[in-house]
Amino acid sequence: MKIKSIEAYGYKLSYAHGEYVMSGGRAATHQDSTLVRVLTDTGLEGWGETATLSGTYLPTFHGSTRAALQELAPHLIGQDPTNTTMIGRAMNGVLMGHNNAKSAIDIACWDLFGKSVNLPIAALLGGVQQDTFPLYEAVPLASPEEMARYVTTRGNAGIRRFQLKVGNDPYEDAARCRSVMDSASDDMVVIADSNGGWNLQDAIIAVRLLEGLDLYVEQPCREMADCAIVRTMTPLPLIMDESVVTSADLYRAKYEAKAGSINIKLGRVGGISAAVAMRNQAQDLGMTFCIEDMWGGDVISAAVAHVAASSLPVSLMHASFFNDWTNEHVAGYQPRSEAGLGSAPKGAGLGIEVDKSLLGSPLAVIS
Repeated sequence: MKIKSIEAYGYKLSYAHGEYVMSGGRAATHQDSTLVRVLTDTGLEGWGETATLSGTYLPTFHGSTRAALQELAPHLIGQDPTNTTMIGRAMNGVLMGHNNAKSAIDIACWDLFGKSVNLPIAALLGGVQQDTFPLYEAVPLASPEEMARYVTTRGNAGIRRFQLKVGNDPYEDAARCRSVMDSASDDMVVIADSNGGWNLQDAIIAVRLLEGLDLYVEQPCREMADCAIVRTMTPLPLIMDESVVTSADLYRAKYEAKAGSINIKLGRVGGISAAVAMRNQAQDLGMTFCIEDMWGGDVISAAVAHVAASSLPVSLMHASFFNDWTNEHVAGYQPRSEAGLGSAPKGAGLGIEVDKSLLGSPLAVIS
């Protein structure tokens, strides 16, 4: 099997709950997502997706992603898409970094690999280890009362895992967390996520104000070294996210920052291949993790589902189905969550069918 052509499509994904607000004034009602279609000389096609949280979450945005795809794609024509390691080597030989663009192509190649052998991706990643797994939802930064109300409402829909967006004034953030914890059920897992929004001093103040609450603190500062200092100031468990991109970062997260958990975002690390490599290393290190991405729809949710389902249950904290967070659906709103739980599609490859008629003309065609 050889890659014959690669197409890129753009569409907007609007947030299902109005406005998505994070620290530092970062807010949006929608994000731009990019779908990649890889066509082969056998007639099989694979789909991938990548999306960003604007350009202020990580050093990438949809424009750079689409430009990178046009740089990468010509070098993949004629390659065997089922040789995902070789595809990764070819992409790394063209561009350093740009993992967000590489992720979409990697996902599409895994979709093709699964279709070529009539197996779901999870089976190719070692097999399904859990038929269902917990999903989390982010709680946009708002007043303490609004955030508590969000958790109550979504809790009634079955969600038991929540990530509270904080990272502004530490005293106000502590009030937000206390309001949520006062209304949260005992079986809920709650994370206070600054998205690197606190400076070192504010982070130290925040974690001291949060002492006594049964929650995690995630990525309090942008830099790993600052997060390590914060960890020495609190007994609260630490999760690292944005600053963990490589295996070296993973090692530093555990042994320097003393984090017991990480978030693995497919678009941040470079797709299913890189996410599985980091997941396996985290499992070996005795760490727990979340499998997710920066943003996305049905295609990203399916890719996340396969990585999550093939993870060890003792190591997976939870995952995210972004198609529950967004309104637009290019694959019939599949995979579908149920009462706060997700599962991997059972069909070949990603196990979903993208409706190309919903996408319009491609942004680029490389053949």
